[in-house]
Amino acid sequence: MEDVDVRDGLRERKRRETLQRIAECGLKLFSEGGYDATTVDAIAASAGISPRTFFYYFRSKDEVLQHWHEWSGGTFLASMKASLASVSDTETPRAAARECLIRMEAQYETEQSIVVDALMHSTETLRMRMQAIYAALEKELLVALSERWPQIASREPLRVIAMITIGVMRLAMEEWRNEAGERPLRYHLQKTFDLFEHALTFHDLPR
Repeated sequence: MEDVDVRDGLRERKRRETLQRIAECGLKLFSEGGYDATTVDAIAASAGISPRTFFYYFRSKDEVLQHWHEWSGGTFLASMKASLASVSDTETPRAAARECLIRMEAQYETEQSIVVDALMHSTETLRMRMQAIYAALEKELLVALSERWPQIASREPLRVIAMITIGVMRLAMEEWRNEAGERPLRYHLQKTFDLFEHALTFHDLPR
């Protein structure tokens, strides 16, 4: 029985390593030659596998790129949950979500994140896929907020906070990307949150 478990463990580790190798090769080729110009055959060759093996792990090259965003999204949610757990009980959910997102900004300024973000906005198809990813993040963040503040009976206020938080992240990353990282992402996050706070009062909006 132990030998079977060992073999199963080795098989699973090999599967994860192969999947990660394909994803890394795909991202490298996407960034070097462009998403549209990169073929499944090229990714498979770079990863040292056959196209048939590629399709065992991914249904299309879209899924290779999506893998990176899903991985990033999972990391984001795990970090957000841990960060929310550390805030004071006297903190409001809205203030806590802002504080935690700004505290986590460093994980989005990696070279890998920059490449993936740019690629996900390079075609209309990928931009539409991004919308679905952001919608999924909103739902997951709502779950995290509901777990942190179970005393709030209605989910609607927390749902609005989740939507605003992810919306702020989207707008801040868009500005950061448009100016090619001239200023840190933290600056854009703080600026966008401040704009939202101003918008609540309907006055003193920057012109």
